[in-house]
Amino acid sequence: MSQQYQKYYVPAQSPWPIVGAIALFLIAVGAGTTVQQMNQQGGSGHWILLAGSTLLIIMLIGWFGNVIHESMSGMYSEQMDRSFRQGMSWFIFSEVMFFAAFFGALFYARMIAVPWLGGAGNNEMTNAVLWPEFTAHWPLIKTPDGGETQAMGWSGLPLYNTIILLISSITLHIAHVSLEKGKRTALTAWLLLTIILGLGFLYLQVVEYIHAYVEMGLTLDAGIYGNTFFLLTGFHGMHVTLGTIILIVLFGRVVKGHFSNDQQFAFMAGSWYWHFVDVVWLCLFVFVYVL
Repeated sequence: MSQQYQKYYVPAQSPWPIVGAIALFLIAVGAGTTVQQMNQQGGSGHWILLAGSTLLIIMLIGWFGNVIHESMSGMYSEQMDRSFRQGMSWFIFSEVMFFAAFFGALFYARMIAVPWLGGAGNNEMTNAVLWPEFTAHWPLIKTPDGGETQAMGWSGLPLYNTIILLISSITLHIAHVSLEKGKRTALTAWLLLTIILGLGFLYLQVVEYIHAYVEMGLTLDAGIYGNTFFLLTGFHGMHVTLGTIILIVLFGRVVKGHFSNDQQFAFMAGSWYWHFVDVVWLCLFVFVYVL
């Protein structure tokens, strides 16, 4: 008995995977070399890093361009669409684990290391030997070198950025609904507003960092509190930057007339990523700024 199988598009051999691998290798070598040569004149580290970053951008433009062309040419089937969904789901899951490790470092420092250094749990000798003047209070505003910093409060810029990201999730959801209903004008307007909100978030985060460094003395050298603060907020800022770039690419495709109710996975994937970034910020706002 004959069976009907759905076609599955298999692309031709592509140079982009090896180009991407070379780009990432150059970025890793360039970043490491740049750090080693920070106090030296000249050096090739930043040039290697620039070359790797440029090659990575070229790879992304070329590879994404091929995928968009294949999609718009009708080469992808429902089975291919399921593969894309599974791939994006696993990618977001890996990002969840990525931030879980960072939040784990924060909780370990705050709930275990700080009380231990303060002498909790019959560790008075540890406190007396390692850091006699240490006070087990979070956030740590006194650093091991005798310096002192300030803790970043939750009001002001952090609160404004929280409101901005929450609104951006709403505007992006409205844009997605407009796409499903075929309202192209509303789709374009709401997506553009989401991009503006994302850029506004990044601008306010830069202002917050300048305020922290210049006026509060809160830097990467400000002990474990400064380390965890910039680690979590900085990597989240990188994800917002990536999400904004994704939205800008989607906006360009929307202007060109791409996407429909039946063919919209790229838009859906961008929405998933943006909503994920928003949820991470809410957790970050609570555990880093408020508590």
